[in-house]
Amino acid sequence: MKINACVIFGGRSTEHEVAVISANQAMHALNKEKYNVIPLYITKQGVMYSGEALFDIKNYKNMSKLLEECYRVVVYNDGNGVIMEKIKKPLFRKEKPVKMDVAIPVVHGTNVEDGSIQGWLETLNIPYTGCDVTSSALGMDKVAMKDVLVSHGIPVLPCKCFYSRSWFEDKEKILQEIETLSYPVIVKPANLGSSIGIEIAKDKDSLVIAIDNACSYAEKILVEHAISQIREINCSVLGDFTNARASVCEEPVSADGFLSYDKKYKEGAKGASKGMASTQRIIPADLSEENTKEIQGYCLDTFKVLGCAGVSRIDCMIDGETNKIYVNEINTIPGSLSFYLWEKTGLTFEGLMEELVQIALKRAREKSNLTFSFDTNLLELHGGTKGTKGIKG
Repeated sequence: MKINACVIFGGRSTEHEVAVISANQAMHALNKEKYNVIPLYITKQGVMYSGEALFDIKNYKNMSKLLEECYRVVVYNDGNGVIMEKIKKPLFRKEKPVKMDVAIPVVHGTNVEDGSIQGWLETLNIPYTGCDVTSSALGMDKVAMKDVLVSHGIPVLPCKCFYSRSWFEDKEKILQEIETLSYPVIVKPANLGSSIGIEIAKDKDSLVIAIDNACSYAEKILVEHAISQIREINCSVLGDFTNARASVCEEPVSADGFLSYDKKYKEGAKGASKGMASTQRIIPADLSEENTKEIQGYCLDTFKVLGCAGVSRIDCMIDGETNKIYVNEINTIPGSLSFYLWEKTGLTFEGLMEELVQIALKRAREKSNLTFSFDTNLLELHGGTKGTKGIKG
């Protein structure tokens, strides 16, 4: 009997289109002899759709036409499992709701990858791939992530962090604090991916412009010293916090050492539908064996201390002047699920998807042994609302 695997993608995020590409790749990589693949597309307005037309990436060029060919759905737990059901059913044809056995969220960015989708899936009580609520939230918030890594001795660049409200209230004070880092600096929205809103500032004027731009994307802003002779090295990790392994390393190719959103997805339009898999890169990265092992070690440590699961990609930096390595950030649901790194490591995309599902089912089995509720009903033991006072104490 086939497993009903629901691939969830889209959502209210600035990385919406990137997620569509990643999810389309994932849906086609699942073994159709073992899985019934069910697409669940969430529009930018939060409306859920399903339908066969969602499998063809070419259909997304005309969104209005695509949604006309699909049908709106609702997802709920009926007490026996998680169900996807059409909102408008045919008048003269009975259709059974579809039971979802496992969810595969392939989403990127705020409102989806940051623990939001994961919390919804936890509430539904369905096995799902990837990080849980806590690790997803930590991975999305670059400041919180840095705090955890620092506490575990994992090297990160020093930074300044502030809220957009504080910036507009007292720009001069914040500028003085940032300038202690020395120029050039790199300005980032603290909770976005795909390099959205990130800019390098080489002086005070460009710094103000960069921060104003970042504030249009996020409430929390992060500023770091920008390494002049930087090499960006990325590595993927697969598994969970008890058992994980690292992929080969890659070095994205960029003339200025900074891979922007446009360079990742827009340049070379013919490859745009391939997402991160189309980005120019060197795999494996041209590194010494010592540097390779050190980076893979930091990536494994980052994955584990954040409590991650599934597949993630950790982005590191090498200072060309000192050869010192820093962890930059983690992508808890990386673009294209980093399948291109695992293929170079000896694992097919189909094999990667299979492992993700098995890790999700393993986590669900382990959670089933934990206690989340008690048979005793406290409301039966106390008379009225007066009797409930002081129960917590």
